[in-house]
Amino acid sequence: MKSFKLPLVAMLSAATLLASCSSEQADAPQGAAQQQLQPIDVASVVTADVVDWSNFTTRLQAPQTVELRPRVSGVIESIEFTEGSRVKKGDLLVKLDPRPFAAEVNRLKAQRDAAKAALKQAQLEERRSSSLRKNKAISAEEADARVFQAQQRRAELASVEAALESARLNLEFTAIRSPLNGNTSNAFIQPGNTVNANSSVLTNLVSTEQVHAYFDIDERTWNAQFSDVTADTQLAVYLQLTGEDDYGHMGVLDFIDNRVDFNTGTLRVRGTFPTDSNKLRPGSFARVRIAPHQQTSSILVPETAIGTDLKNRFVLTVDAENKLEYRLVTLGTRIGSLRVVKTGLKEGDRIAVNGPARVGPGMPIQPRDVEVDTSALDKKIPLTRIEATIQTNAVALAE
Repeated sequence: MKSFKLPLVAMLSAATLLASCSSEQADAPQGAAQQQLQPIDVASVVTADVVDWSNFTTRLQAPQTVELRPRVSGVIESIEFTEGSRVKKGDLLVKLDPRPFAAEVNRLKAQRDAAKAALKQAQLEERRSSSLRKNKAISAEEADARVFQAQQRRAELASVEAALESARLNLEFTAIRSPLNGNTSNAFIQPGNTVNANSSVLTNLVSTEQVHAYFDIDERTWNAQFSDVTADTQLAVYLQLTGEDDYGHMGVLDFIDNRVDFNTGTLRVRGTFPTDSNKLRPGSFARVRIAPHQQTSSILVPETAIGTDLKNRFVLTVDAENKLEYRLVTLGTRIGSLRVVKTGLKEGDRIAVNGPARVGPGMPIQPRDVEVDTSALDKKIPLTRIEATIQTNAVALAE
């Protein structure tokens, strides 16, 4: 009996060992498959109230631009301004040689005195003719001739006085003054040169109290977001110069054209900005943005989560089984590292933060939960600030 029990025990032990090995071999592929899943950063989409900005490009323009020309011909005596300097309205900029014009004024003064004397004599003869006519000492024809002579002398005096006034103006025009508050360019013609009236350009001036930014809005955007806006609304406009990081210059929308351009389907509008510094210069390239008064609740995702498929933009979402799904999206404005998604996503959706760089639709993943950086939302300009600056800008522009 003992010899029979020992082989049986050995056989049972071997069977148990084989079953254990078979179970371990069956579990091994599942563990290996679990270890092969791609770890991916996953986060929920961000929902926030944001301003729906519309962005445009423009070139700054001065409200007033003047080519300074002399009103009279003459020789430049001196340049009275510093090239590129800021001047005020009425400041002396260029002086022409006044001596020929002063001589003409003196000549006409003498001619006026002679005309006054001739008029006085004609008036005396006119008065005498009246009494002589009563006494029949002169004929009616002679009396009428003296009356007409006096009238002629009055007309001659008026003509000389008008010429004298014109000569005085010409003498005054030898001092060429600034017609506006602004900045000068360089002097185009130097002292000693002869300039021609209303022809020779002495320098250019541009006004500096304000600058204008004209830009065109397509009629679809205008009708959808700004149809209730008028020039009196004083909608806030924000401007960014080339090389700047933010839209730090604030102005107001104070002009809307009276028609849509049927060639381009756009409406021309204008933002006006106070020039409280030397940064805003006419001719500068700039970007402007405006937004309707109301904020909208929007879905935002990181820029890194967005992929491009030919002409489409898409985002990879994560379902309940941790598989990736392809979602076509329509994008809106950019806020820092985030982008507004207009269509394709909803609140609560989970997305692959790093997009399709290493994974594709239908792949199972190992999600690694992360938080989306929303610091850019804290730096955006809130609606209350937009409304608050409207009156401030309106007052600054009016002053």
